[in-house]
Amino acid sequence: MGPALAPVLDRAARAVFVTGKGGVGKTSVACALALAWAERGERTLLVSTDPASNLDEVLGVALSPTPTEVPGARGLVAANLDPVAAARAYRERVVGPYRALLPAAAVASIEEQLSGACTVEIAAFDEFARLLADPAVTAGYARVVFDTAPTGHTLRLLELPAAWTHFLEASAGTTSCLGPLAGLSAQRELYRATRDALADARRTSLVLVARPDVAALAEAERTRSELAALGVAPLALVLNGCFRADPRTRAADPVAAALEARGARALAALPPGLAALPRADVPLLPSAVVGGEAVRRLAAVPPAPAAPQPPGAASATARRDEIAAAADALAPMIDALAAAGHGVVFTMGKGGVGKTTVAAAVALGLSARGHRVHGTTTDPAGAVADLASDAPPTLRTSRIDPKAEVAAYTREVLDAATGLDAAGRALLEEDLRSPCTEEVAVFRALARVVADGVEGFVVVDTAPTGHTVLLLDAAGSYHREVTRTAGDVPDAVRALLPRLRDPAFTRVVVVTLPEATPVHEAAALQADLRRAGIEPWAWVVNQTLTPLAVADPVLVARRAAEARRLDEVEALARRVFVVPWLAPRAVSPDPVGAR
Repeated sequence: MGPALAPVLDRAARAVFVTGKGGVGKTSVACALALAWAERGERTLLVSTDPASNLDEVLGVALSPTPTEVPGARGLVAANLDPVAAARAYRERVVGPYRALLPAAAVASIEEQLSGACTVEIAAFDEFARLLADPAVTAGYARVVFDTAPTGHTLRLLELPAAWTHFLEASAGTTSCLGPLAGLSAQRELYRATRDALADARRTSLVLVARPDVAALAEAERTRSELAALGVAPLALVLNGCFRADPRTRAADPVAAALEARGARALAALPPGLAALPRADVPLLPSAVVGGEAVRRLAAVPPAPAAPQPPGAASATARRDEIAAAADALAPMIDALAAAGHGVVFTMGKGGVGKTTVAAAVALGLSARGHRVHGTTTDPAGAVADLASDAPPTLRTSRIDPKAEVAAYTREVLDAATGLDAAGRALLEEDLRSPCTEEVAVFRALARVVADGVEGFVVVDTAPTGHTVLLLDAAGSYHREVTRTAGDVPDAVRALLPRLRDPAFTRVVVVTLPEATPVHEAAALQADLRRAGIEPWAWVVNQTLTPLAVADPVLVARRAAEARRLDEVEALARRVFVVPWLAPRAVSPDPVGAR
């Protein structure tokens, strides 16, 4: 039997992009692919442009933007490009000429508009464009592997002709995410060549990495669909962390049985677009992939065994049981939140870490303690709404529809943009499709809900990032970014910003997993919030094996490996709470509470 990654190794083009949400294992997969090709005698360059890259950790070597030979891996060269540093250079390139001409508050506003994730991503595009589109830069390599990929939004931006005009200068303040384009026009031809290479399957392959989890697969399908619409078709799907319980211990290990069943249900409901792709099923390994030998083992690991027949689709009752179990595990945290008597609780974290389940558990727990609670979500499948059918009278739930909010916000902006030509309007319309726009639009909807926290509790399973808070609060941009119209800033929005910064009113709970990438991304999120004057109240480490009794050999080894990540979280957080993996009612965790 060949290696699990054979569907990629045997069919990929010279340049390969490995993409996926944080924590799915894309860095491990990228390293394994690169090492496998190098050991086949194909000299390979492995590059990360991820701001939260842990490429150094996985390969066990200190890396920099200068390509470095990986010890013990003949023919493998790696580099960590730094899009954050590139974004800083872009900001200075754009802002520098105005420092002596504009008031300090105006300069601060421009700098904040150039501090978001969109700016960093476009800066990352600049970094790998040279490697992908300039043959001279990678002439000495048979393969080039990128541990990241641009989003569809970035690709659409870079192909719009208006992005290469002086549109930004002519309409300063009407866009939220396009600032870095002002510094990129000199490289227009290089970017066009890069865009062409990405869409040419003979030159470039895109590999999607996901976990066998319903939410992770839904995210992967959205990525596949968005990129495919732009002519960038994925080569294969890598399902990382496929778990099959050891038959010798399955009967004595309900955690292993539940985890296997959850994966089977997810695979049975695989979205059609993903199901049509060649697929590599990589088994859940006993420990994190760290160091050259671990990467080598991953490159050679055989495919995961076929998934067992699913025991039926997950029911709403099972979902509510999971939320109730999480509420039990988080009882000490909910008691501490309840002591305030009222206020707003935000759960924040990257996709797939379980922040919606934590939000639902908090809402349920506060309600059970006799408090009036309003739980709300922006997720169409959000766990908060799963409580609606049998919620106690003290708990009401709602959904904020991001699509409806963005549509209303977009209409306001476009109606106000009466002086733009066709090219400028096209650029503005693309800007309004960005994640930044959705966040600002949802921010306005949240402002209407948060007012309920004056007399009870509001629990929200999403929240504005520190960048959005600063963007909305920066001198001159507050009014522009909230309304982009000539109207007044709504009172609810005006009140929300100070409320977010009031630790007696708002408590932010950062949710993560006991794994390297989710912990590092949560640390970056916390730093972003602190930059905006918002101090996270607590961290929740979700889906931990540490408090559980497990017998499966793979799970026993993974539980031991969690200690390092939990120690990292202890050093980062003011309060730490843990939720057992799956939190099944059939499993009795040790009482852990706050660490």
